Amino acid sequence: MDQKLKDLSNAIRFLSIDAVQKANSGHPGMPMGMADVATVLFKYYLRFNPKNPKWLNRDRFILSAGHGSMLLYSLLYLLGYKKIKIEDIKNFRQLNSICAGHPEYEEGSGIETTTGPLGQGLANSVGMAIAQEIFQKRFGSDIVNNKTFVFASDGDLMEGISHEAMSLAGHLNLKNLIVFFDNNKISIDGPTSLSVSDNYKKRFEGYGWSFQEINGHNFKQISGAIKKATKSKKPTVISCKTIIGFGSPNKSGKASSHGSPLGDDEVKLVRKKLGWKHQPFEIPSDIMNSWREIGLKGEELETKWKNILDKKDKKIKEEVERLARGDLPLSLDQILGDEKLNFFQTKPKMATRQCSSSVIKTITNILPELIGGSADLSGSNNTKTENSKVITSKNFSGNYIHYGVREHAMGGAMNGIALYGGLIPFGGTFLIFSDYLKPSLRLSALMKLRVIYVFSHDSIGLGEDGPTHQPVEHLESLRAIPNLNVFRPADINETIECWEIALKSKNNPSAIALSRQKLPYVSEHNSGENMSAKGAYVLKKTSDNPNITLIASGSEVEIALEAQEKLKVLNINSKVISVPCFDLFDKQSKDFKEQLLGANTFKISIEASNESGWKSVVGKDGVTLGMTTFGKSAPYKDIYQLFNLTSDEIVKIVKAKLNK
Repeated sequence: MDQKLKDLSNAIRFLSIDAVQKANSGHPGMPMGMADVATVLFKYYLRFNPKNPKWLNRDRFILSAGHGSMLLYSLLYLLGYKKIKIEDIKNFRQLNSICAGHPEYEEGSGIETTTGPLGQGLANSVGMAIAQEIFQKRFGSDIVNNKTFVFASDGDLMEGISHEAMSLAGHLNLKNLIVFFDNNKISIDGPTSLSVSDNYKKRFEGYGWSFQEINGHNFKQISGAIKKATKSKKPTVISCKTIIGFGSPNKSGKASSHGSPLGDDEVKLVRKKLGWKHQPFEIPSDIMNSWREIGLKGEELETKWKNILDKKDKKIKEEVERLARGDLPLSLDQILGDEKLNFFQTKPKMATRQCSSSVIKTITNILPELIGGSADLSGSNNTKTENSKVITSKNFSGNYIHYGVREHAMGGAMNGIALYGGLIPFGGTFLIFSDYLKPSLRLSALMKLRVIYVFSHDSIGLGEDGPTHQPVEHLESLRAIPNLNVFRPADINETIECWEIALKSKNNPSAIALSRQKLPYVSEHNSGENMSAKGAYVLKKTSDNPNITLIASGSEVEIALEAQEKLKVLNINSKVISVPCFDLFDKQSKDFKEQLLGANTFKISIEASNESGWKSVVGKDGVTLGMTTFGKSAPYKDIYQLFNLTSDEIVKIVKAKLNK
């Protein structure tokens, strides 16, 4: 049996070695070292179906050590996943190959998440394990009983996000989460002893995890450890003592096998040492057939699962299927429309963080897939409402997660929740602390995930907490991320609209930036149209042919409207354009932008943020009012006055322009 397993493992090794060698780029050491663990896991324990990679109840396999991507691609090819062909393997790291340098999520490919930035896969796996517990609680253990398996490296465990994520997993007792630690004691710089002396057993047990230690090249030990882990009442770390570059006579156990091809001469020596007599990319038919048989077992497993689902109550079956498709309830539009009408009639003055809370409270009743949370600060960012039910280690029937002061892990976990399928995660913190989770947010955008980030305290308007808490560059920084919609609503009406767009955006994440201070209701009309859908619209004009255009977002819309009224007294006509989403506005046609802004008008933008992005909007003759320095600690009205973000300043600029 051991020889058979060795043959299966060597198929992984040599596909990986050959692909890296042909590309003259990549990381052969990790796939060579972890091939034995992967073989045992996939042959005996992992439940999956290559013919339907989207099967809801499949086990999730996460390669957090994304530099070892060829291990994953080799497995997917050998197991018969249709999207990974031998030509893709041969074109590893080449243009348009699905076998990219690091795994890139593609639905239906078997690549469950994008990894490469170390620690992210670990955090994703925590989110997936949370989602599994939620689904299992709602629909029963006969419908949802999958597990999440992770390959993590020394580097993953050095990253701060690993501490955050594993601490959260232990707190929630995610017993169906199993992490294989590739404990090869090598990083790119050399031995990990250069920088790490952790007692891993104490570390993981301190988090509330079970810990095992095995020889990662002993098939019996590997199997026994997995069997024990699957029965554990805690999340489990299996420390696999492995040799990086296993089988390489001159480079095994050395940093030289980590991130560089072995070289033609060394590859020949590896073939000789491991008894692999086959040509590059050649897999003998008996070994290939054995791998394909492993893949075929999943079809039977899914069929049995479908039979169980078919016997469930019709409503349960339909709800599972709706969630799996990612479809929103048909009643959402009506609910949000009623909400807009109600507030149009009352026109309340509210901080947009409170507006967002009102929306969350309303939609929670009709969106069981909505899973909220906050990195602490729930009472400040208003993500937790009276309809929120807290998820605990003993009860996953809720819809709200207390992430603690773990912004980075929250972002990574939300990605995992979204990747699991069927759930829409949102999580809150202050905008300033988006810095702590930006790598996770960036991956939300790269993977095109429906993840909603709720960022309150969005400007100098938060006041007395001072410049450490006042974001000045953050909106501009977030807007620079491709495929991310950054919303900054001016009132409750725009807040409802921004939430609607975010919920309906299946292929991109959203960041909703919200004020601490109260803002007036500014919307002039109530209609069925989502005025924020194109990112910007004319909020109010004092003439059909104004010669001044005032452009603002969020809390500064109020200032623009105040300036408009003062200009009107001076017989100066203007229009105010609200820009709730700069990103959506930027995607509109040149004609739309020119028609909206006015080709021949003098333009002034006002936003309590870095002003550089607005320069292209106002044109070379226009004026941008914004922040070029850090803020100050003081009441927010005093700070706005200090930085000339006032209606009087706008009037002064206009009068100077028009010589009045």
